[in-house]
Amino acid sequence: MSNIFVISAPSGAGKSTLIKELLARDSALVKSLSITTRPIREGEVDGFDYIFTTEADFRNRLASGEFIEYANVHGNWYGTSRASLSQQISKDCDVLLEIDVQGAAIIRELFPESVSIFVLPPDRETLRMRLENRQTDSRDVIERRLKAASDEITRAVEYQYAIINDKLYRCVGDLQAIIQAARMKGMKNSILETFGKI
Repeated sequence: MSNIFVISAPSGAGKSTLIKELLARDSALVKSLSITTRPIREGEVDGFDYIFTTEADFRNRLASGEFIEYANVHGNWYGTSRASLSQQISKDCDVLLEIDVQGAAIIRELFPESVSIFVLPPDRETLRMRLENRQTDSRDVIERRLKAASDEITRAVEYQYAIINDKLYRCVGDLQAIIQAARMKGMKNSILETFGKI
């Protein structure tokens, strides 16, 4: 039985770095690739970090009903392919979705057994520093991202877990612990089923 893990965070909280490290450590976990219209950033790989596409192509996919969830975030579209997610689940893989708070709410509704995790920055100033250090956004864009972060963080209460990304090794360890706990719960339920107890 596949586990679905949903990870959300405000822009600049470091979730992409965390997820790369987590995937490197856990071969039983696969990432569901979001399809996005945002420009590719330095160091990103098309087909590994995201599936990058044009707005016209995204709208065609949207019209054809391809997405199980989608949202416009900071002026760019992001969506999760329904077929791709179903295929990963059917292979009994544990699937990780890196999606925004809007998409996460939809996934939690469609998959009530999914495990949701919100990644928090240590504080507002650290988040500002991380956004500035990326050197990919103008001052105005950074301010918009910080405002959006304030709104997104208020929704952390909707998630089962919240972890603070202050030290990479500690935060990855926290993620691994949550994932392992979910797997152990699933294993327990599988054993109980053999005894007719579920």
